[in-house]
Amino acid sequence: MTGSAVTDHDPAAAPLALQIDESDNVATMLADGQAGDAIFLAGGQIGLRSDVAKGHKLAIRPIAAGTNIIKYGFPIGLATADIAAGEHVHSHNLKSGLSATDSYEYHAASAAKPEPPLILPMFRGYQRADGRVGTRNEIWIIPSVGCVGNLAERIARKAEVRYAGKVDAVRAFKHPFGCSQLGEDLSRTSKILASLAQHPNAGGVLMLGLGCESNQLAQMLALIPEERRGSIRMMTAQAEADEMESALALVNELVQAASACQRTEVPLSTLVLGVKCGGSDGFSGLTANPLVGRMADRVGKAGGKAILTEIPEIFGAEQLLMNRATSEDIFRRTVNLVNDFKSYFTRHGEGLSENPSPGNIAGGITTLEEKSLGAVQKGGHVPLVDVKLYGEQADRPGLTLLEAPGNDAISSTALTAAGATIILFTTGRGTPLGFPAPTIKIASNSELAKRKKNWIDFDAGQVLANGFDQASDDLMAKICAVASGEETAAERNGEHDIAIWKSGVTL
Repeated sequence: MTGSAVTDHDPAAAPLALQIDESDNVATMLADGQAGDAIFLAGGQIGLRSDVAKGHKLAIRPIAAGTNIIKYGFPIGLATADIAAGEHVHSHNLKSGLSATDSYEYHAASAAKPEPPLILPMFRGYQRADGRVGTRNEIWIIPSVGCVGNLAERIARKAEVRYAGKVDAVRAFKHPFGCSQLGEDLSRTSKILASLAQHPNAGGVLMLGLGCESNQLAQMLALIPEERRGSIRMMTAQAEADEMESALALVNELVQAASACQRTEVPLSTLVLGVKCGGSDGFSGLTANPLVGRMADRVGKAGGKAILTEIPEIFGAEQLLMNRATSEDIFRRTVNLVNDFKSYFTRHGEGLSENPSPGNIAGGITTLEEKSLGAVQKGGHVPLVDVKLYGEQADRPGLTLLEAPGNDAISSTALTAAGATIILFTTGRGTPLGFPAPTIKIASNSELAKRKKNWIDFDAGQVLANGFDQASDDLMAKICAVASGEETAAERNGEHDIAIWKSGVTL
């Protein structure tokens, strides 16, 4: 990242803009600018020809109509009109250049450059019998069908009071599915719930069924390896005279077993990091996402796992990930995943550029390519070692690309089901949502961090003042603290929901 002048600039002088790569022909405003302002850049000053809001782009040299607009060193779309230096660059003069029929080339990943050894931190986690490590020791109640969702929540509330202090929490994960589903749609629901039931943050799991639903408990249990079934209990509500007492008796068994597990010091290599962005703004790709990428790098170099998803939000930047594939097979699987997702859009009559969202656009992001180039930075530079389908679990050290849409709740649930024991969630707009795995909310700008203290756990806006090295050390310390038991804002607020990706017919 260029823009070292950020730390050298007199705050009382002209507003700042940041040029990310030396080849860029646009820069991002770091404060609101008005027409006539002289904007300070690393290479000098430029006069604004129109008002440009914080997080939005301005042209730093003339751009001809029909030519590429460059940010992050890559095209983010095409100019729809001639743009003079100092003009605002946004939806009125920039359009996506994405195609549904892009072609890709395999390039063997280059060998990593030797680096000095890192001093890797430890954290205090829960060692499971199969060698995995949890960051929480909770009892999870997973309903097979929406009909028993409220019952699951009532059981959890009673058990939470009864067993306070014995386990970290008792959680119920209500959802509306499991009945009147067919084929692949039903299979996806079974698969995602079965994967959640194996999560290392769950010291015990009660799988709660109704009895007459499509998503039968037996078919979910069949998806779980036998060696992981010891901490799972099952109950069919229709078969019990007093379903509440029967369920609490099973929860009691799970609590007694789980409470014997205590935190111990474990290496960073045992962490599984899920990375996610939601409600991005013009600063997400400058601060929060590359900062999270540095966390993925540290975990990956330690021998841990990082998981990247939101496939529609890599469109336009997918070649950057493909270039990190550790084999031609991983490259081909990445191509197939991206193309299948593009087909999913076109089959439903939707264009690829429905993203960015209105909130993204208001924050300064114009095209999906721009959003994607900022979003893929969450994966750092970790080698791409695997590609997993929705509901599957990451099992290789390095970066795994996971099939899921961009929707915050669906993709974060998929990350948890894939085994993420911590989720790093970057945001420029803010959201209160939380998920089964502890979710660290990282604000891309300091104003949001200050304004929404009840939602935000970490301020990545400090990157602009303090640099990446200090911010990286601070965020890694936060991750280790949360992994060792410190509550996130979402946990304090009781936010721990799931959402399931529905794609089929409902009877």
